[in-house]
Parts: sequence; C-alpha cells; structure tokens
Amino acid sequence: MKDILIDPSTMKLELDIMEIPGTCVLVVCDGKVKVRELPTHGEYKIVTHQGKVKRMRREEGEEF
Repeated sequence: MKDILIDPSTMKLELDIMEIPGTCVLVVCDGKVKVRELPTHGEYKIVTHQGKVKRMRREEGEEF
C-alpha cells in the first residue's frame, strides 16, 4: 500500500477516496500518513511509545 504525503508548505492532507481500500485505517504521526487495509477477520494493532506510533501490526484469524 502506498503511503500518503502531507504537503509540507501547507501541512494539509489531500486524499482521493477512490484510490484507497473501502475498509482501511489512516494513521497520522509526525507529519507522516500511512494507510492500511483492514483484514476481513482480525485485528490491526497500533503500538505507541512516548506518544508516537512505533509499530502497526496486523493479526488475522477466522471463526471455526
């Protein structure tokens, strides 16, 4: 998945919703934006450290 840039001169985020997955999460930290598609069945964990995003982890599963 392609990362999205924030315009440094205006600090604005422009996003075309037709170019991103239908079910996704946007994470913004320190002027960076990451878009990740959510799993059909599972969890997306966002780990922070000292108020900043440290890691994003995807865990999938399915009912038995």
